[in-house]
Amino acid sequence: MEEVLGFEPSGEGEHCYAWVEKRGWNSNDVAGHFADQLGIRKRLIAHCGLKDKEAVTRQWFSIHLPGAESPTSEQLETDGIRVLRLERGTRKLKRGSHDANRFLLRLREVEITSRSELERRWEAIRDQGVPNYFGPQRFGRNGGNLPQVRKLFRGEIEVRDRLLRGILISSARSALFNLQVARRIQSETWNRALEGEVYGFADNGSLILPERYRGDEEERFAAGRVEVTAPLWGAGELLSAGAVGAMEEGSGDPELAAGLEALGLRQERRVMRLRPQKGSLRWTGDGDEFELSFNLPRGCFATALLAELIDAREN
Repeated sequence: MEEVLGFEPSGEGEHCYAWVEKRGWNSNDVAGHFADQLGIRKRLIAHCGLKDKEAVTRQWFSIHLPGAESPTSEQLETDGIRVLRLERGTRKLKRGSHDANRFLLRLREVEITSRSELERRWEAIRDQGVPNYFGPQRFGRNGGNLPQVRKLFRGEIEVRDRLLRGILISSARSALFNLQVARRIQSETWNRALEGEVYGFADNGSLILPERYRGDEEERFAAGRVEVTAPLWGAGELLSAGAVGAMEEGSGDPELAAGLEALGLRQERRVMRLRPQKGSLRWTGDGDEFELSFNLPRGCFATALLAELIDAREN
């Protein structure tokens, strides 16, 4: 998987951008390694998002080096970290500031009914999308983030590390979103537009609130230009109305909802359907090995797509 940054570094400025290929490292640990190598504070190193530790991934890091020369690749590299490119830029990278993520997945030893059945499923996913669940990565190893965030909300533990605290809070919000999506799936309405929907754009997070409708939202939804959304829980009134507002009343987990509200997070939304872009499936041998390539908007999980493509019984 690799980031699609959406812009080219300018070639000058106070920041050094490093295009990094990593495996066996999470993104935060790479930032810590760079800080140690350069003798600077970790807060001077930024990245757009967290990438999987075990997969081969490529992403950008920005290193704030005002008045200093850029490091060499050799200064930053170690086992599992390769620096593919170094450029200067004018701005610090921020979480979620990239356009998308590009995935190339090779799957082996997958038991499938037939090639034609897998191809049919893939075409259905490309055409109709899948539920935009937050993947298991968001909840930590063996789901361990959620018990921890419950303790945090109850005041049983104190988490001073700002990054860890943010990860725990994000896991609570993600869990409530997944519950809302599951509620819509159960009612067979996750891919249908109802009265009072908040529509959203998958590529930039912009929303169309019910009071801002222009009258053609259902047609734009049917054409895939906008999607329906579900809550990212926080304080205040739900942004939906009508039938959707009534369906979303009650978070599904009062403890997590109350904890998020107490922190003052405001109600936000996330699109409920995930559609892969530039997707292709290619068979790579005589057996059932195949390769998938596709782009996903930032913050979306390839595991949500794979869960719909490959049955658990076929793993």
